[in-house]
Amino acid sequence: MRTVVFDFPPALHDAGRDFWQVALAADIRRGRRYPEYHALEHPAAVGPVLVQNLNDGVSRIHLDVESDDTEAEVTRLVAAGAEVVERIDDWTVLRDPGGLLFCVVPADLDEGFEKFARTVGS
Repeated sequence: MRTVVFDFPPALHDAGRDFWQVALAADIRRGRRYPEYHALEHPAAVGPVLVQNLNDGVSRIHLDVESDDTEAEVTRLVAAGAEVVERIDDWTVLRDPGGLLFCVVPADLDEGFEKFARTVGS
C-alpha cells in the first residue's frame, strides 16, 4: 500500500484539505499534472497522503496499492473478489467486496518502492 487519499466533493474540499493539513502537521502542494489533488508533504504519517477534489459524490478515504505490474495486480485482486470500476491513465479504480473504492497504481521507483515492496500472490 502506498498512499492514503482523502476524497472530498467541491463544497467540502478546502475545509477537508485544510483540516488534514493541520491534523497531520503537513505542508500543502497542489498537483501539477492532476490539479484536483493536493499532496500533504511531510505529514505525521507512515506514507504519502493526498487530498482529492471530487467532481461529485460523498466524502471518503481510499487507498492506493502500488505495483510494478499493475495489470497482474488488477487481475489478482479481481480474482480475489474486487470489481474494476474505471481505468484512468496508468491506474485502475477498483471496488472491494464490501463496496470500498481503492486504486492500483504504478510503482514509483524514485520514492522507495524497491525498499518497501514485497511479492504477493503467485
